[in-house]
Amino acid sequence: MRSLHIAGTGMLAQQTNVEVISNNIANMSTTGYKRRRAEFQDLLYQNLRRVGSQSADTGSVLPSGAQIGLGVKTGAVYRITEQGNLSQTGNRFDVAVRGNGYFQVQLPSGETAYTRDGTFALSPEGVIVTADGFVVQPGITIPANATDVTINATGEVLAKLDGQLQPQNVGQIQLAIFANEGGLEAIGDNLLLATPGSGAAQQGAPGTPGYGQVMQGFVETSNVNVVQEITNLITAQRAYEMNSRVISASDEMLSTLSRLR
Repeated sequence: MRSLHIAGTGMLAQQTNVEVISNNIANMSTTGYKRRRAEFQDLLYQNLRRVGSQSADTGSVLPSGAQIGLGVKTGAVYRITEQGNLSQTGNRFDVAVRGNGYFQVQLPSGETAYTRDGTFALSPEGVIVTADGFVVQPGITIPANATDVTINATGEVLAKLDGQLQPQNVGQIQLAIFANEGGLEAIGDNLLLATPGSGAAQQGAPGTPGYGQVMQGFVETSNVNVVQEITNLITAQRAYEMNSRVISASDEMLSTLSRLR
C-alpha cells in the first residue's frame, strides 16, 4: 500500500520540522541568532490516467486525469533575517548592527567569516577581537594609553588618549552585505561563510546607503519568537501523530486482507 510509504515520508518531514524548531528554541538567547524555518515539497506523482491524454478516437481528452502523490520531502531550511531586539550591555566594546550588514571576522585559516554577534573585546595586543579571539576586520588597534573608547554610528573608533583634548581616530569598522543573505553557510560559533548562493560580499561603512548603523554598548538578541515556536511545535507534533495514524490504519487494512479466506 502506498499509504504506508507516504505516511512514513510525512513523519520524517515532521521530524525535520521539530528539529528545526528545537534548534530555534535552544538558541533563543544566542546573540545575533536568526531563526530558521523548514520548507517542504511534494514528491513525484504516479499517473493512473495522464491528464490531457485522449479518451476516445474522436479527439476528446481527459480534463483532469488521476495522479497519486508519493509523499513529501524537505525542500529547504530558510534563515529569517529580520532584525532582533537590541539589548544594552554597558560594555564599551560591544557593538550591534541596526539594519543591514554583517561584521567581518578573520579566521585562523585566513578566510573571512561574517557575523551579527558584536560581542567584542581586546586582545593582549589591543586589537578588537571576537569572544573567540578572532580579529574583527579591518583590524583596529586601541592604543595602550587610551582612557576611553567611543564607537560612533558610522563605525569610527575614537580613542581618548591621556593628555590629549581631542580623541584620536584609530580606524573604522566595515560592514558586509550580500545579494542573498539566505545563501550564507552557517559554521557554528555565530559565524557564516559566503557561498556561490549568497554572492560576493560588498563592503561599506556603516550608515552609507544600503548599510545599517552600529550602536556601541548594545548587542542584537536572537529574533526567535518563543510563542510562535511553541505554536509551530504543537502543530508539527499533531501532524506527526496524524501520519502515524495513517500507518496504523493502513496496517489494519492489510491485516484485514490477510485474514480473508
